[in-house]
Amino acid sequence: MNTPYCCPNCKTNRTRFNVIKQVSQSVKLDPQTGGLVEEYSQENLSPFHMSYNGPEYRVQCAACGLVEEERTFIKFGEMKS
Repeated sequence: MNTPYCCPNCKTNRTRFNVIKQVSQSVKLDPQTGGLVEEYSQENLSPFHMSYNGPEYRVQCAACGLVEEERTFIKFGEMKS
């Protein structure tokens, strides 16, 4: 977060953003009820359960509401500086 951001949608906001930290929770749900059957930790994932590998942060423009990966705002901020 030490690089300039610029919103790729509204193209004017360079100062107001919401940084969203993503925390994944690995679970197994009942297919009929949707109820929680089992919760996994990173150490005990089942062989058929892939671990989360998405971005750690997402960013929301506080002017127009666009939510994207942080690198999208960074790249657009580099182009606009």
